[in-house]
Amino acid sequence: MAHIDLDSFFVSVERLLNPDLIGKPVIVGGTSNRGVVCSASYEARKFGVHSAMPTAQAAKLCPQAIFVWSGSGHYHHYSRMVTDIILAKVPLVEKASVDEFYLDLTGMDKFFPVFPYLLDLKKTINKETGLPISFALASNKLISKIATNEAKPNGEIEIPAGTEQAYLAPMPIGKIPGCGSKTVELLQAKGLRLIGDVVKTGPEKLEQWLGKWGLDLYRKSLGQDNGAVTPYHEQKSISSEETFSEDTNDIPFLEKEISRLAEKIGYELRQDGKLAGCVAIKIRYENFETHTRQQVIDHSASDLVFIRKAKALFHEAYDRSRKVRLIGVKLSQLDTDVFQMSLFDNPEQDKPLFNAIDDIKKQFGKTALFRAGAQNTAKDKARKPDDLWINRNPEKSTDD
Repeated sequence: MAHIDLDSFFVSVERLLNPDLIGKPVIVGGTSNRGVVCSASYEARKFGVHSAMPTAQAAKLCPQAIFVWSGSGHYHHYSRMVTDIILAKVPLVEKASVDEFYLDLTGMDKFFPVFPYLLDLKKTINKETGLPISFALASNKLISKIATNEAKPNGEIEIPAGTEQAYLAPMPIGKIPGCGSKTVELLQAKGLRLIGDVVKTGPEKLEQWLGKWGLDLYRKSLGQDNGAVTPYHEQKSISSEETFSEDTNDIPFLEKEISRLAEKIGYELRQDGKLAGCVAIKIRYENFETHTRQQVIDHSASDLVFIRKAKALFHEAYDRSRKVRLIGVKLSQLDTDVFQMSLFDNPEQDKPLFNAIDDIKKQFGKTALFRAGAQNTAKDKARKPDDLWINRNPEKSTDD
């Protein structure tokens, strides 16, 4: 099992776009006081800057830092380049995030040494993309991820099977994924500081202190992990459309339908942990003539972004002299939700709001809560049930 991580990925991409940034303290993230750090170069990390830190705090810690944000399209472009290279070389790959991959190499060692193969893969990625990477080869996902973090920057390491516990023992407890600051503080209060101390304590006391998480922590401290590599299959798009029982040219009604559809697929997108980089609108007129219009956006998972863009595309494409039979909204250019609902668009307000809305929908159903702009009155046109938008090569279309 191997774990590959693109070192300071966002910073590395920015340096490819602007080599003058090489060797300088660089912070990728929002440039306003309300922004959040997405990534920091190692030069900036020396001052205590780290990802998810408020921009204002980062600026105080490292006032000489250069703040950049070239748009998520560049990051996703390079991520897809790396993904394509890995998929061409390894049969079973899990894309954990935009810059992180797990590789199941089971059986490949029967034909050739695996570690040199990974070294060649690293060289290929670096040569074709210019991006630095670190990787680790181990018996399971847990050890490979921990070891990759230890190998950074631009390093590689192999942890032989059977040495997992010995490898972990001298490390601080916080090195275990999922072990947060509160757990670390509690265990330190009990006299535990190293992963080896957790093993010596035993599962009974850990369960008494931490419940089920204590047992899980004990297994991880032993280096045990049964997590399998989930094969990567790129989802091309997500969409929804509505066919009306009566053709209509009621623009306020159509705008509400667009809002409802955009909100619906935005929720589904977030449940899949994805971001969308393109919004499209579909209009089918009473004579079945169909038009589509699409536009690339900065990758996002925000309903507000999708609704605004879908409405704008509708007004660009719609012929007001004609009645509409069907309306549809589609999100494409999907990628992993590395920005966690876009760290750059009012994160303090937007993310908690969408999380709360999604939680309500999970508990009470997708239609339990919706925006006022998506609500139609009783006199509005009756609808047929939603179905997925399948591109059937419409007779006439306009795409830009």
